[in-house]
Amino acid sequence: MADSFKRVITLTKRNVKEIVRDPLSLVFTIVTPLFLEVLFYFLFHGQTDQFDMKYLAPGIVAFSHSFITLFAGLLLALDRSTSFLTRLYVSKARPHEFIFSYVLAVLPISLIQASLFFLVGGIIDNSIFSVRIIYAILISLISAFFFTSVGILLGSICNEKAIGGVASIFIAGQSVLSGMWFPINGLDPVMVKIMEALPFRNATLLIQNTVKGINDIFTDFFKPMLIVLAYTAAFTVLAILAFRHKMKSN
Repeated sequence: MADSFKRVITLTKRNVKEIVRDPLSLVFTIVTPLFLEVLFYFLFHGQTDQFDMKYLAPGIVAFSHSFITLFAGLLLALDRSTSFLTRLYVSKARPHEFIFSYVLAVLPISLIQASLFFLVGGIIDNSIFSVRIIYAILISLISAFFFTSVGILLGSICNEKAIGGVASIFIAGQSVLSGMWFPINGLDPVMVKIMEALPFRNATLLIQNTVKGINDIFTDFFKPMLIVLAYTAAFTVLAILAFRHKMKSN
């Protein structure tokens, strides 16, 4: 166990160095959602509840995690395209150790995103500042873990040229199927049920409900959390299996 932990930490440090070497991708991952947060607030604030900062800031946090899908996927796909991973395949590192090293390297980015978006949101509308923001930042790691696991799965099966197009599906899914930009009350009930069963809306609701307050502990918190965790576990297992298959094939 101790040796496995050391290997994960060693691989994580290496992945962090790779992330720092490509600051442009990191800036894009953070600045694009921040720009949308400010833009949509001043364009549409007051028209629907979705653009009140207590809904918009948490929604943008969840939306920004979908960009991590592309970021994490590209990081792994680029490593696969070089001889780096091929050399590591002959080491004692196991597939799950590789996967968790990428997760640990990427998750701090989500903490930076969440902290920054809530800080900017609070500067614009200081009514959202409360201790709930701290809880929301920590809870957002669940959403970030889900999108990171998706990115790692995609990076395990796609090359660096294909990863952008495939990851955009999940970015669009978070944008359209989360209900963060529009009220879902007028939608077809079947569509609402589908949205409620998918991780996108639940990831958004989990963070939004933490910020604005939880009325029903199961409906507002545990239900969306369990749904996102279930998808996270499924995609993490698939990522490990896909990575193991690539190791054997190489």
